[in-house]
Amino acid sequence: MQRLLFILCLFTYLSTFSQNDTIRVNNLKGQIIHAETKKVLSAAHILNLNTVQGTITNDKGFFEIPTKANDTILVSYLGYASIKLKITNDLLKGNELLIALYEKPEEIKEIVIKSTKLIGVLEIDIKQVPKDRFTRIKINGLPQTYEVGKPKGKDFSSPIAALFQPVDFLYNLFGKKPKQLKKLQKLKKEDNLRKMLAGKFDREVMMEYLQMDRQELSELLTDCNYSEYFIKKASDLQMIEAVLDCYENYKALKKGKIERDKIPVKN
Repeated sequence: MQRLLFILCLFTYLSTFSQNDTIRVNNLKGQIIHAETKKVLSAAHILNLNTVQGTITNDKGFFEIPTKANDTILVSYLGYASIKLKITNDLLKGNELLIALYEKPEEIKEIVIKSTKLIGVLEIDIKQVPKDRFTRIKINGLPQTYEVGKPKGKDFSSPIAALFQPVDFLYNLFGKKPKQLKKLQKLKKEDNLRKMLAGKFDREVMMEYLQMDRQELSELLTDCNYSEYFIKKASDLQMIEAVLDCYENYKALKKGKIERDKIPVKN
């Protein structure tokens, strides 16, 4: 009798817990505006990074997206600084949020032009010639061409060095954290997310899910034999598809190598 009573109490507790957990999932509502002019921003992107659900603001800047406490929301708009918002229970009480985005300042790099003074001594003058990072420099009077800043090939001959290869990192990341792989696959499959990512070029979503910065992401796709033009011009959707294809190809190569290694060698 006591066992039956215990089971009933446990069932009641689990049922109540499940209902409370369901109640916590709400639609977060809000409006996106320009921080200075207060102008509404239509077609701004809102993505729940935890559940991989996304939406865009309507013509009046309003949005609605399913969330629960501790989810993280990424809000972005072309030409504006994105923000990440950690969802708390207070934000889910039905009040509409007003989220203001600031325009990104245009980066103007300072250019300093200096004249090069040569004194006629070759050994000294050669040190004074400005060296552009990726330019071949030909010095009159010298037979060879100096190549400055040429990217060095990576040496992955040792097992330790191979661990730092971007494509190996990708393989290990998805192997240890399959949720990351599933999230990227979901981004690629759902129509509303595909449309959203087809118009994005900031790489923010990928950097969140892959735990990489822009440089590491570029190196990864370079290792996967994608061109520099593609890496610079592709949309976020195309980049996600490229990373997933790279992973699948690399996984197949790894599996093939393992299977070949298992084949006994006949003497």
